[in-house]
Amino acid sequence: MKSSRGAAWTLLGPDGKPYASPRPGTLGGHRRTRIDGRLDCPAALRAIARSGYVAQRVFFLNERSARAAGYRPCGVCLPQKYAAWRKIRSGKKARWR
Repeated sequence: MKSSRGAAWTLLGPDGKPYASPRPGTLGGHRRTRIDGRLDCPAALRAIARSGYVAQRVFFLNERSARAAGYRPCGVCLPQKYAAWRKIRSGKKARWR
């Protein structure tokens, strides 16, 4: 999201906190579902068209920041990265079980 000054973008850092960046983000995410993907993701664009998604939209400088902040790759626009994430995740036991 571009700031009102036009010189910086608000991104989420690896700690999940917003910060001003001189560079735009390369990934967009959804705060509630904690899923991130390409800025041109068909699933995200459909959700944006329905209006409910925009209020929860966040942006990341890169994939590393998104993963560190606890977001996972989108299965629609990043299927290979999602499959790798899923494979790693399936080897771990859920914390609440």
